[in-house]
Amino acid sequence: MPCENLTQKRERAAEIERRMFEHYGEGACSLDHVDPFTLTVAVILSAQCTDAAVNKVTPELFARFGTPEAMAAASIEDIEAIIHPLGFFRSKAKNLKACAQTVLAEFGGEVPRTMADLQKLPGVGRKTANVVMCQAFRDPQGIAVDTHVFRIAHQLGFATRNDDTPEKVEAKLMKIYPQSDWLYINHQWVHFGREFCVARRPKCQECFLADICPSSGK
Repeated sequence: MPCENLTQKRERAAEIERRMFEHYGEGACSLDHVDPFTLTVAVILSAQCTDAAVNKVTPELFARFGTPEAMAAASIEDIEAIIHPLGFFRSKAKNLKACAQTVLAEFGGEVPRTMADLQKLPGVGRKTANVVMCQAFRDPQGIAVDTHVFRIAHQLGFATRNDDTPEKVEAKLMKIYPQSDWLYINHQWVHFGREFCVARRPKCQECFLADICPSSGK
């Protein structure tokens, strides 16, 4: 595929999004949740482990500590006992309790609705904040770059070798995609990464983006 200028990348991105929407619709969130707080908890837990693993522990966690009030009052040991199967469960348990306490103390018991305020919550970085803004509030302020989005952005030629951090990849994607598409990219690309653009062996011959992907067949 020849070298593209920004306008050409935007045109190709628009076609990619058209096909993504045709195949996945808006894309469903892979983490089970019922409200902004349980979504925030689930995303915090998803660091360094799979969404499927998180979904196995959250039914009990949410049944017992599914509100900021209940989580803030819970003992670290009780939280650890539930999320023990997940990676870094000790630090995650501390973050969950501290996050709930901060929601109560600083935000009146409601998960905040801005990127800046979300990132004041223990355990919440930019990626988590992006997920909450898009999924819970449908107010995209950026693009959540997880391992799938990071990999696919490079495969599609929207990021280069120099874009070696999630922040750099996000900045590139935000220049190429209009803000109206930021709402969908993470969920769609996660599904795409699991179904077609698999890390170990991409299924290029079956992929609906093969004809406009510079990495197809490589």
